[in-house]
Amino acid sequence: MSGNSADYALPPMTSVVRELEALLGKNRTISSRDALLAWECDGYTIHRQLPLCVVLPESTAEVQSVLRLLHRRAVPFVPRGAGTCLSGGPTPVEPAVVVELARMDNVLSIDVDDLFAVVQPGVVNLDLTTAVKHLALHYAPDPSSQSVCTIGGNVAENSGGPHCFKYGMTVDHVLGLTVVLPDGQIAQLGSSAGPRPPQGFDLSGLFCGSEGTFGIATEITVRLSTDQPCVRTLLASFADMTTACLAVSDIVGMGLVPAALEILDQATIRAVEASVYRAGYPEDAAAVLLVELDGTAEVLHEEAQEVREVFARRGALRIEEATDPKDRPRLWKGRKGAFGAMGRLNTDLYVLDGVVPRTRLVEALSGIAEIGKKHGVVLTNVFHAGDGNLHPNISYDGRDAAETARVVAAGHDILQLCVDLGGSISGEHGIGTEKLDHMPLMYRPQDLEVMARVRRVFDRDGRCNPGKVLPNRSACAESQKWPQMVARVLGEEGRR
Repeated sequence: MSGNSADYALPPMTSVVRELEALLGKNRTISSRDALLAWECDGYTIHRQLPLCVVLPESTAEVQSVLRLLHRRAVPFVPRGAGTCLSGGPTPVEPAVVVELARMDNVLSIDVDDLFAVVQPGVVNLDLTTAVKHLALHYAPDPSSQSVCTIGGNVAENSGGPHCFKYGMTVDHVLGLTVVLPDGQIAQLGSSAGPRPPQGFDLSGLFCGSEGTFGIATEITVRLSTDQPCVRTLLASFADMTTACLAVSDIVGMGLVPAALEILDQATIRAVEASVYRAGYPEDAAAVLLVELDGTAEVLHEEAQEVREVFARRGALRIEEATDPKDRPRLWKGRKGAFGAMGRLNTDLYVLDGVVPRTRLVEALSGIAEIGKKHGVVLTNVFHAGDGNLHPNISYDGRDAAETARVVAAGHDILQLCVDLGGSISGEHGIGTEKLDHMPLMYRPQDLEVMARVRRVFDRDGRCNPGKVLPNRSACAESQKWPQMVARVLGEEGRR
């Protein structure tokens, strides 16, 4: 058994659509070709594929009914949230039903005493913080797309964001999950008391970042964070990118742990300043470094002074600081809107997310520039400097096949460079279809086989988001043996 759903002949889809309509109604079962165009891709527009149909469940029970039907009829499916993913994760590779979770957008409960909330997967990231703001609480993971991306999608990709340097990724804030498995059974992973039972496996941690290949999370218990009493945001501009990167190393080397350390290059600055996201960044600067500090007023006074001293030693062209809560959003506006501003440069944008050690940022950016010249592509850079998570952006015309081919080739070389420098092919966007061919750059065949075996614990027949994350290959006889211990733990944690 290869575990690839392409090994199975699909039933006549008209009958499957009729059964789905009977479950959810015609208004929540979409099958006309024109309507399906809205689901042909995510933010990774190089890969496009129409689904067989799209269903819009509104509860755990409805998701369970849909997956039981699709399992019985041997039809592959793909979970999807807001579609802001940048690696092709929620785009079908082969004929499949898209299970769209946008209507599951309720905050089910908030526990102020124990600092957690239970949400459905379609809750928009920023909406959760808005819902608890009056309680002086917030949800810490904050992808740049937080005003539109969903928590279910964040869980699937283990998303990060500007503040992950101090506060961690999505997995660090997920306590428990209700998951509908591909065969329609339900598993409870973790709980409000924590993601792992005593002496047990951290199955909720395993699920985070599985990119929709293990099942569908329908209820997510997340940790809430208390608001810090004070926040100070500083922006420094520099005459060259190298100096900006060295300033980051200086700050971290002093033992400071800012909430965020973000860098934008000149091309990005100019695109931002010409857009609706204009933030007043100096367009003559080669780079700007955004540093955010949070904590008590006394501590921040000292830390802000230390950061200013670093800026001065490194010859910053200009330093701005926002201490007023009303002024901070202006400094962040350009960073949060950077990817949107890229729409001014061309019709399409390929956003990479390779990672390198922070001490090798200068080498990486120099190498990326050379790769851009080699392939003749337009490159800009905006990145999480604190943890070396790079976002080289390639603007291009997706209607031009030759140009698109150069873009893909440049992307491959950039990710190879990241690995060569001791880094990774992905910091937060995931593998999806974008990086399938890059997995062997980091992992041996034996490593990939272990991952495939774990995946089969959750999805024995390979019909849950098929063709994602792991390169397709024939499984050896040994890989067909199920890891019984993990399967047993699934049963012990509430599989029914």
